[in-house]
Amino acid sequence: MLSVRIIPCLDVHDGRVVKGVKFQELRDAGDPVVVAAAYEAQGADELVFLDITASSDGRKTMVDVVERTADQVFMPLTVGGGLRSIEDIRTMLNAGADKVSLNTSAVKNPELVLEAARKFGSQCIVVAQSYGAGEILLTSMDCDGTAAGYDVPLCRAVAEAVELPVIASGGAGKLEHLAEVLKEGLASAVLAASIFHFGTFTVRQAKEHLKSAGLPVRL
Repeated sequence: MLSVRIIPCLDVHDGRVVKGVKFQELRDAGDPVVVAAAYEAQGADELVFLDITASSDGRKTMVDVVERTADQVFMPLTVGGGLRSIEDIRTMLNAGADKVSLNTSAVKNPELVLEAARKFGSQCIVVAQSYGAGEILLTSMDCDGTAAGYDVPLCRAVAEAVELPVIASGGAGKLEHLAEVLKEGLASAVLAASIFHFGTFTVRQAKEHLKSAGLPVRL
């Protein structure tokens, strides 16, 4: 069995890391570059950087913030939010992203996923559906920020329906939640924000818990 991955998520709004409940009532969690560097030091496997209002505001992801973050971290970096074209994707990859996450644009234009996978490789494309992508990022809006646990039945249903790795997102509040969605939800990786951003747990503590639960992790 491959090692499971712990992936901190940086939701960014106006150049700052924020976290709310169901993307509402946002709290400031720091500068993205500083936060990213801290997670790398803690041993995070990857980092996801989401410009959460880029699509709804009709603007593009902040390239300068992505560049500054990519300059400071050496773990794989996934960037999403406001990516609508092949040129947008190329710009993010050139700015230092290892992967891009397509969500709104993938729903509106699934052909973009197919074209991007052909041009850049499936390993670079993360989406909320399967259309030539390399991974599925599955976020439960109902669970996001609630700290009540992941939507395990939803994750398991998707994981059993596709052959791609599924990244579970939305709802982590306890370390037990991470192990639960990996074991019972069949996720390949867990995305978490609040439990890391505000110091409840470190990435190292999360990995040690998963190891003690019998899951393979990279310490």
